[in-house]
Amino acid sequence: MDKIKSGVYGLNTLLDGGINENTITVVIGSSGAGKTTFATYFLKRGLELGEDAIFITLDEEPKQIVKGVIEMGWVEVEDYLDEGKMVFVDAGGKQFSDFIKTELAGFVEDWKGYNARIVIDPLTPVMWSVQHQYEQRDLVSFLLRETRKIGTVVCTLEEHGVLGDLSGPELVIPMYLADNVVHLRYKSHESPERRDLKVIKCRSSRHSQFWHPYRIVRGSGIIVQESALAAETPKKIVDMRVLLDEALDKISKEKKASLTPRVKRSIDRTIHSLSKEDISTLDADYILSQILGEYDLLDEN
Repeated sequence: MDKIKSGVYGLNTLLDGGINENTITVVIGSSGAGKTTFATYFLKRGLELGEDAIFITLDEEPKQIVKGVIEMGWVEVEDYLDEGKMVFVDAGGKQFSDFIKTELAGFVEDWKGYNARIVIDPLTPVMWSVQHQYEQRDLVSFLLRETRKIGTVVCTLEEHGVLGDLSGPELVIPMYLADNVVHLRYKSHESPERRDLKVIKCRSSRHSQFWHPYRIVRGSGIIVQESALAAETPKKIVDMRVLLDEALDKISKEKKASLTPRVKRSIDRTIHSLSKEDISTLDADYILSQILGEYDLLDEN
């Protein structure tokens, strides 16, 4: 299968190069874990590559999502909306099962051939819209089967109850139907400074089997560091701007010329945001390599 860049710095390495194209990825996490940030930066990366983006919201109003996205540092989101490259489908307040059964097929037919990136955030209300598990399975199966006809799908699922217990029916059914499952573990009351990510499932691809720490950084989204590099003691403070300049000096003119103005601004904004953060717990060289790898700027030799 062809791989696409996830938009989550550090995740592609854990997925043997990225997310398999035209697959379903379910992202599970509690409140504050970064599920919507994961989803929006997945769309952002696709838009930078010239793809279209569809955000199906079943909870928040689009204007609230846009406001939150801008506050997190993706300031160009409104430009993509104005250009028609990104669209919202506001299913909030509707009977979800009726929406899926009566409106979804027509929407998918209109978007066939675009090879877009699709986000469904969150998927949980779909599960709650019908009572019996077999109805839940049929409804979610139809939703995922239809949306993947348009392109590559990321769905978010809210984690309730005992943290880490993924055996509840509202989680098991989507996990079973999905091609990929990513768990964002966040114990907000016990360890508010600690977040960990694990790839639970990834069909037709090798993937990491371990937990990896991650950070949410304004202007950068989610940054994952391999567990083997997670330090017990703080690392030295470094200037990410200097590291980037040194790395760019080693990159061929052809690769640098391939970067669009928006991608250049995105990289600059990411480095700027990291320069303002205390990233002493992260390996700066590794994080920089993940940023450059996201944009295919690493030397293949």
